[in-house]
Amino acid sequence: MSQTTADTAPLAGRRSGPATIEPTPAEPVAALSGRVAPASVEDRAIKRRRVLDILDAKGQESLLLTTHTALTWYLDGSRVHISLAGDPIAAVLVDHDGDHLVTFNNEAGRIAAEELPSGVSLHSVPWYGNLYEAAAAAGTAGKGTPLAEAAVAAELRAARQQLLPAESARYARLSSDVAAIMTDVLSTARPETTEFELASALAARIVAAGAEPLVLLCNGSSRSDFRHPLATHSPLGRRAMAVVCARRDGLVANITRWVRFDAGTPEERDAEARIAAVEADIFDATVPGARLDRIFGEIQAAYARHGFGAGQWELHHQGGPAGYAGRDPRVTTVATDTVVVNQAFTWNPSGPGVKIEDTVQLADSGLQVLTVDPRWPAMTVNGLQRPATLQL
Repeated sequence: MSQTTADTAPLAGRRSGPATIEPTPAEPVAALSGRVAPASVEDRAIKRRRVLDILDAKGQESLLLTTHTALTWYLDGSRVHISLAGDPIAAVLVDHDGDHLVTFNNEAGRIAAEELPSGVSLHSVPWYGNLYEAAAAAGTAGKGTPLAEAAVAAELRAARQQLLPAESARYARLSSDVAAIMTDVLSTARPETTEFELASALAARIVAAGAEPLVLLCNGSSRSDFRHPLATHSPLGRRAMAVVCARRDGLVANITRWVRFDAGTPEERDAEARIAAVEADIFDATVPGARLDRIFGEIQAAYARHGFGAGQWELHHQGGPAGYAGRDPRVTTVATDTVVVNQAFTWNPSGPGVKIEDTVQLADSGLQVLTVDPRWPAMTVNGLQRPATLQL
């Protein structure tokens, strides 16, 4: 295994290692490519301290991070994917002496130039090698097998609950961008526009904004019964829903919007108001110290309270905490995480032909909607501006 150190500003001391081979300097390459690693030195120092606290609590020397969610969080926004459907092309070993990122030799140049945070040592393994074995050996120096990420999944999830200042700012910018894209694209839709045409227009704008479309859903009026409608060649007809989950710098913004080309039926308008009332009850339950399983109980009660029937929650997942995963985790009866200030959420209550969804963050002053565009029509629900259906 070869080692390359691309940045020498350490977050912690490093153990001595083999001779290094200096890569092409990161700054000139990054300037040409237009990509600079987004990581905040201050935020990363806090994240490292949180992980070291987990190691200390477990009496372990090192931890191996291997999932997209953990890696993009810990590296503070680095892109560690090639295929959106594939495993990460990097792993990180965290020990008390430093952070060690291991990637394949055909990825190391780009990682060094565009993705490597300050203070992280970069190692490479041949493209045909075993990434995880190489990462496990990167910094242990005989200290034993590193702790597997799965063994501390709950602790890591708790460590990334409270978003830090720089990542909160990045999340707000992404969310605002995605909301504006929804407005731009949906305002040009017509009844004859197909679901694929609408989805492809959204995808083009998301990619142009430097993000990855992890989820793109669309249904026209003929397919409004489906909660997860992958797009087809069907025309939108008289009304349509679009759903986007877009990732940039590791963070995932989630949003649903509706458009219609007539005044809507009384039943539709009533259902839209009632699903917004369900969401308002969920928002009221999302307070510091609340447990997710108890919020889930409030969600179940809200459906019945607003006329959707007691079993409506069983027909679609209800959302949960957000951030470096679409949901982190999805709320269920067994999710016992406790809500904290500065945590992000995406709740998505739905009923027959209706759904409401935005990415929000819990501030000291209450919930702040992140996926907001002032051009989109809104209604006031419990004092909060919520998206209405765009009528064209």
